Amino acid sequence: MKKNNSSEFFYQLFALLAAVIVVHTIYVALIRPSAAATIENQLAREAAGETVVTERTLYIVIKDYEQEACFVLMLWATAIMGYKARRSLSESHLLHQPLLQVSEGSRILPEDARQLSRPLQALPEDQQSYLLPRALLAGLQRFSATRNIQDVSGAIGDVCDIESDRLDSELAMVRYIAWAIPSIGFIGTVRGIGEALGQAHKAVSGDIVGVTASLGVAFNSTFIALVISIVVMFFLHQLQLVQERLVLDSHSYCDQNLLSHLKTE
Repeated sequence: MKKNNSSEFFYQLFALLAAVIVVHTIYVALIRPSAAATIENQLAREAAGETVVTERTLYIVIKDYEQEACFVLMLWATAIMGYKARRSLSESHLLHQPLLQVSEGSRILPEDARQLSRPLQALPEDQQSYLLPRALLAGLQRFSATRNIQDVSGAIGDVCDIESDRLDSELAMVRYIAWAIPSIGFIGTVRGIGEALGQAHKAVSGDIVGVTASLGVAFNSTFIALVISIVVMFFLHQLQLVQERLVLDSHSYCDQNLLSHLKTE
């Protein structure tokens, strides 16, 4: 378990670094040059006396630093959720495998628990840390030690409850990111409004270009941040659904394939 936690930490660190590099590269190479070219073209046409309708292209809407930070956090959160979803799906595959060699209608006595535990202990190291093998192994060991079916049910329930709490706590970083994204958008709003107020004297004299540009920063940053937050929260709830189903299905698997076959005498 410690090895998995360490590898997940380095994965998250690498994912954050990769997200920063990828997003910043796209912004430097494509988004900001395209937005600057569009703005310069509009200013040149206005200077020539043409009536210009301000364009709100995608490049202009997402060109600012707040939007860039939001996209970095979105990619980071997506990478974290993808890692956890992949592990949950890998664990769910075990639900379709006969981990316990128990035929229909047969009974498991306390003396059989050790023999049934051997295939579980022989699983690959990464699969031994999965929920289902741990729950089955805990149940068999408790049955062998106490010879009490109620104790077996309690042991399996405890393993599933602890796993459910662990999975929920490990999503704390994703929840923080989902909260931070709209907060960054609001920072952009404050920055844009502050810049607009700083240029209010120009608007009084008839030059409203700077004010409108600053207000564009304010509204665009909030708009993009809220959209990204909605997307991240959707995938977060889908991941939680997958994890909750995994815990419930694992508990049901233990009930059907282990508890229903136990017999104390």
